[in-house]
Amino acid sequence: MTQRPDPIATAFTHPASALAVEVFRLNGALVAAGDRLVAPLGLTSARWQVLGGIARDGTDKTVPQVARTMGLARQSVQRIVDDLVRDGLVALADNPHHKRARLVRLTPAGTRAFADAMAAWRPVADQLVAGFSDAETAAALALLRRMRARLDGEPGEIRLGDEPGEIRLDGEPGDRETTP
Repeated sequence: MTQRPDPIATAFTHPASALAVEVFRLNGALVAAGDRLVAPLGLTSARWQVLGGIARDGTDKTVPQVARTMGLARQSVQRIVDDLVRDGLVALADNPHHKRARLVRLTPAGTRAFADAMAAWRPVADQLVAGFSDAETAAALALLRRMRARLDGEPGEIRLGDEPGEIRLDGEPGDRETTP
């Protein structure tokens, strides 16, 4: 019988764990910087992120679509959308494909707010990637996308089961492992 590594001793030395911790730290830093950046516009990072999810491809979206696009919880997006409607930055429209899931669209004020936020972000974004080659940036993005795809359960990847601790490897229903 092979002995598993001590989960506490290896908690932060496994490459995936080190990447996850760094992504958590980066997310926190981005949220804090974003809050400071867009506060003069009357936005928060959360509102800016939802506006971006709506603006992303220029089409109206349902709240669940915005949530999936931006990797957020549907309930959180709904709360923010309600606030943005109240503030006149987004409007709701009937959805011809679904009676209850209304479409969310930017209002002219929402479009201006998002454009202003992106204009404020551009010099920060440029500074964040300054000194990295296009290849380095593309490789980092590709790695993060592949890791996310594995967790999102794309075919042939990791699938979290319905029960706590249940994991299916390689997307095969019969290949089950459980966490210790």
